[in-house]
Amino acid sequence: MPTTAQPLAGLKVIELGTLIAGPFAARICAEFGANVIKVESPEGGDPLRKWRKLYEGTSLWWFVQARNKQSLTLNLKHPEGLAILKQLLADADILIENFRPGVLEKLGLGWDTLHALNPKLVMVRLSGFGQTGPMKDQPGFGAVGESMGGLRYITGFEDRPPVRTGISIGDSIAALWGVIGALMALRHREVNGGQGQVVDVALYEAIFAMMESMIPEFDVFGFIRERTGNIMPGITPSSIHTSQDGRHVQIGANGDAIFKRFMSAIGRDDLANDPVLASNDGRDTRRDELYGVIDRWVASLPLDAVLDVLNRAEVPASRIFSAEDMLTDPQFLAREMFLHAKLPDGKAFKMPGIVPKLSETPGSAQWVGPQLGEHNEPVLSELGYDAASIARLRETGAI
Repeated sequence: MPTTAQPLAGLKVIELGTLIAGPFAARICAEFGANVIKVESPEGGDPLRKWRKLYEGTSLWWFVQARNKQSLTLNLKHPEGLAILKQLLADADILIENFRPGVLEKLGLGWDTLHALNPKLVMVRLSGFGQTGPMKDQPGFGAVGESMGGLRYITGFEDRPPVRTGISIGDSIAALWGVIGALMALRHREVNGGQGQVVDVALYEAIFAMMESMIPEFDVFGFIRERTGNIMPGITPSSIHTSQDGRHVQIGANGDAIFKRFMSAIGRDDLANDPVLASNDGRDTRRDELYGVIDRWVASLPLDAVLDVLNRAEVPASRIFSAEDMLTDPQFLAREMFLHAKLPDGKAFKMPGIVPKLSETPGSAQWVGPQLGEHNEPVLSELGYDAASIARLRETGAI
């Protein structure tokens, strides 16, 4: 439990999202003190409840993604369910939604309507292609955004088709942009005396914004960045190597002084003192030679010995961590990156810690993802509904 006021305390956030992008954005708000009310369909709720590994019928991912949130079930096709949502939005600070463009408009909840209802409302809209343009009505998941935004094209090895990164990175990056946009909109509202506004995040643009120098390199030189496996041409040496005991290590020795220390540490003073290799552009012209030297050295030693040499020489490096490696690692433990929580039946489990670390107003995880509709009564009671009214709403299918 936090011992000081959290930075987003007092903010009311309504989440209409499902699965990844919208719920992740709302989760970040909830971890830092916002009152997040997650609106779910009474018919099963967020599909994420059934994704990946299930514990007694509920996704372990759900318990993390929905932590600190209140679950309210509303049937938005029912007039009373829709009316309740409008009540919630009338004094909300942020609405987060990741429906396909036009869905809320069909419900009578377009931006013009919501802005008239609550001029202070900030509306975060996460979608595949944004709220405008010829593709706005097309469905688009994170994988599509990663493909269109350029990430998939450059991920993998040159002699094989593109590969995914292993997690739903497109959705998660879009969520981060959504939170950034919401906080900027809130600052404008609160410091500059402005009103609420729309934060329009397209998944493909969220990825595209991370593509470094891809566009100017093509525009100026006609250069198309291709898949290059574990190395990045133009930044040398930085790659993954395999040790004698079959384990993998990432070594980033592309800084000039770091490279020199690295070569000296492995007994290659000839390379450390070679003037051609003193800067990155020179090293990159001889990258195959350098990677061969590093491959052979790493392969001659077990991983622990490799890391010992690299650490003593102050060369940035890391074994390739699995979840098992993380759970016992001193750095993860020192930074409190595993929180101890309990599943609904009381079983203890660990979940990821809070990012980022704030020195004065840290975030926290106060409860795990709730059961479907767990907070119907308290949320509706705050809106003025008594027990009989809530029972009637349930009987009519509004909640």
